Amino acid sequence: MRKGTKRKAAPKPKTKPAEDQVNEPSQSPAEETNSEGPSRNAELDPSPGAAGEPSRKRAKVAKPETETEYFAEKRNLEDLWLQVFPVGTEWDQLDMVYEYKWNFTNLEEALEEGGELHDKKVYLFGCTEPQLVPFKDQSKVTMIPVVVAVVSPFPPSDKIGIKSVQRETEEILPMKQMKMDWVPYIPLEKRESQVEKLKNSQIFILSCNQRRAGLRHLKIERVKKFEYCLPYFYNPLQEDELEQSTVVDLLFPIDPKPVFGEFDWELDDLQEFTDNLIKEEELPADQKEPFKTYVKEKVREAKKANREARETRKKAREALSQETRDAYKDMKFYKFYPVPTPDTPDVSGVKAPFINRYYGKAHKVI
Repeated sequence: MRKGTKRKAAPKPKTKPAEDQVNEPSQSPAEETNSEGPSRNAELDPSPGAAGEPSRKRAKVAKPETETEYFAEKRNLEDLWLQVFPVGTEWDQLDMVYEYKWNFTNLEEALEEGGELHDKKVYLFGCTEPQLVPFKDQSKVTMIPVVVAVVSPFPPSDKIGIKSVQRETEEILPMKQMKMDWVPYIPLEKRESQVEKLKNSQIFILSCNQRRAGLRHLKIERVKKFEYCLPYFYNPLQEDELEQSTVVDLLFPIDPKPVFGEFDWELDDLQEFTDNLIKEEELPADQKEPFKTYVKEKVREAKKANREARETRKKAREALSQETRDAYKDMKFYKFYPVPTPDTPDVSGVKAPFINRYYGKAHKVI
């Protein structure tokens, strides 16, 4: 911690009520007299004055004692982690994220002079990781805030992925459709600066304009979309590292109950798969052939989608400039966890490099 700023509190001046100050000359207490003689507060000198009367001495006014107050000096990036929106956190759990006064001085130091990320353009987004961690002789599930820093000369993506185990399909939407965008972060020392002076900002944060108070006006499906959001990222140079899914989701519509399940065309044998469903009375025997036809069609659709996706990525990769290719090659992901303090749980034992299904693993965990 930096030493606080020492500041002397000035004594408050004594003032008369407003009605007493009108058209009245100012006098010090020592000089106040009435028409009948010296003030009662005056001290008398036994030696005679010019007129043979005792002379007055000025009243001694004691100097007010000044109190020294200390004001904690705020760090320049102290509220950075608070400004970063925790993407994908359920709205009713946001208060749990800020239950503790988490310390992210490791993130601040990395961005300040001498730090690993100093003078680099970075894009920050937040997320939360619920973990069972000890604190003050007891363990409980804690919503741990995490900040991911992406070192890149341009925004890593302008899209958001929406996917969960509760949703059958995956959506890739523009950020602005979910009221999110990359915005410059303004350090405390520059908060008074004009917007024009921030064009050269090096720190950008993923922000969300959706307010919790407005959720009651939204449909449940819209509210849930915010909770299923994941920051999206696609690197066209990592085509060889992408593993396309060979699994299709099944929903065979028959009465009285549809058939749910997953079929992996590389691992599962269709004949055996179907016979097992009949054996387990999940599928009527007279629906065996229609079901097999249904599964084959789903597999054809999935393979076609994979093939089209590969072609799209190939064209996108070929259209990249050399500068953009170099930027993707040099792009780095840093994952920051809170620093242990006496007032917060120690999360050092649950740190993990995995970010999400799109970003994969961080290059460095701090």
